[in-house]
Amino acid sequence: MKKLKSVAVTEGVEKAPMRSLFYAMGYTKEELDRPLIGVVSAHSDIVPGHFHLDKIEEAVKAGVRMAGGTPIMVPSIGVCDGIAMGHVGMKYSLPSRELIADSVETMAQAHAFDGLVLIPNCDKIVPGMVMGALRLNLPTVVCSGGPMMSGCVDGVDTSLSKMFEAVGARKANLINDEKLKEFEEQTCPGCGSCSGMYTANSMNCLCEALGIALPGNGTIPAVHANRLQLAKHAGMAIMNLVEKNICIKDIINEKSIRNALTCDMALGCSSNSVLHLLAISNEAGCPLDLHTFNEFSEKVPNLCHLAPAGPTHMHDLNAAGGLQAVYHELNKLGLIDTSLITANGKTIKENIEHAYNKDPNTIRPVEDPYSPTGGIAILFGNIAQNGCVVKRSAVDPSMMKHTGPARVFTSEEQAIDCIYKGGIQPGDVVVITYEGPKGGPGMREMLNPTSALAGMKLDKSVALITDGRFSGASRGASIGHVSPEAAAGGNIGLIQEGDLITIDIANYSIHAHISDEEFENRRKNQPPFEPKFKTGWLSRYQRLVQGADKGAILK
Repeated sequence: MKKLKSVAVTEGVEKAPMRSLFYAMGYTKEELDRPLIGVVSAHSDIVPGHFHLDKIEEAVKAGVRMAGGTPIMVPSIGVCDGIAMGHVGMKYSLPSRELIADSVETMAQAHAFDGLVLIPNCDKIVPGMVMGALRLNLPTVVCSGGPMMSGCVDGVDTSLSKMFEAVGARKANLINDEKLKEFEEQTCPGCGSCSGMYTANSMNCLCEALGIALPGNGTIPAVHANRLQLAKHAGMAIMNLVEKNICIKDIINEKSIRNALTCDMALGCSSNSVLHLLAISNEAGCPLDLHTFNEFSEKVPNLCHLAPAGPTHMHDLNAAGGLQAVYHELNKLGLIDTSLITANGKTIKENIEHAYNKDPNTIRPVEDPYSPTGGIAILFGNIAQNGCVVKRSAVDPSMMKHTGPARVFTSEEQAIDCIYKGGIQPGDVVVITYEGPKGGPGMREMLNPTSALAGMKLDKSVALITDGRFSGASRGASIGHVSPEAAAGGNIGLIQEGDLITIDIANYSIHAHISDEEFENRRKNQPPFEPKFKTGWLSRYQRLVQGADKGAILK
């Protein structure tokens, strides 16, 4: 073990004032003689995925103590995207990732922690914590809070995506108030990250794929005793990493990021995983290019159709063997590097030695995949020169190629109002502009419009394109992250009502039937972008944020 960072606050005559402050909190000399482990917890009373994290943090702390360390809990903020959806609160969700990364960096450096156990669970909190830890390059383990169990309506497993779609069905008078109330009361049965392969569960699985979390991190349900056992083992694991001086960049590197990309394609993760893997790889010092996603999409089969792409949920994936079973399948094709070290001190090869696929209905064998290509695709064209993202595993085959007239809106509110009023017809291409990282600002998730279209049975005939982004719970031809965004002068901001747009997902193409000359003529008459926020955090954010093709990182 190299010399501990914590000696900067615990050893020597000149550190007596620091020790006195530790003693003020009840720490003992024996505790200060041990490695100090920061336990970063996003526990709060406003996020279902975080509501129970106090139990997880106590289990982690127990594991740290059992292995000879001193755990010190420090807090993290966290936004519930479901509660923030559809109003100004969603503008703060993606920006919160940067605040979380900054706070992890700040708390660990200011207090000279020797290692970190990160306890996130939901969307931006997971990548935010990992990004902050990468800046520090300390020994680090991620231990998430685990997924929610699915709900049940009319004898069918359901999750939050179906809840939002029920709103669209009610607006279209396909269900009544009583049925909507039943969805409200039965969809989310308890704590945990929402039960489909949405962004939170995508990132928790990808942390496991990266090797920075223990096996089971992505799939063990929040309410299972195994989750508390996992947390105790995470506390023990961090002490092993500190002892061996295995730091986060020894685990997260170019090779492990390629493993995570492979896993992303096989699982059919949220389109937001693209943003977060770009940002994580940037902090790791091995930045990804969007074209790399298509490279992997071409060679990695899609093995899972979890909600919203299909009827299975995270507890089904856990019962099927979890991510280690997915790795077992992918290893048949030699698609992963099994030599890499992981947070439990073992290699991937050792971790999957006894793993196998226990349910081919949840994890398709590689010999019989849902698709020979991966779950995510990056499209390029004259309205997305720098790319845009679609979760193609959640797109109906009938919409893999589509041409239709643009219906143009300059905000989510405009679009959802038209959709709810029945103003969108089969064949249309809904275009929502000025919702990107700068334009929003904050690049809002837009689950309301996509779910409304699905609830109204239009998801198999209407496409939606935006420089904003979608929830992992969105399904259909929902194409987001268009770069450059409208606020940065992107061509998406020049599309007019009725312009024909062709989407060709199989060929990674998106094209407006507009000549370059016509785009330039329209640009001359385009008024300059006027920022929506003049003060506060979002004003600073929109000045610093980069495009979605760069992961919406700050510079």
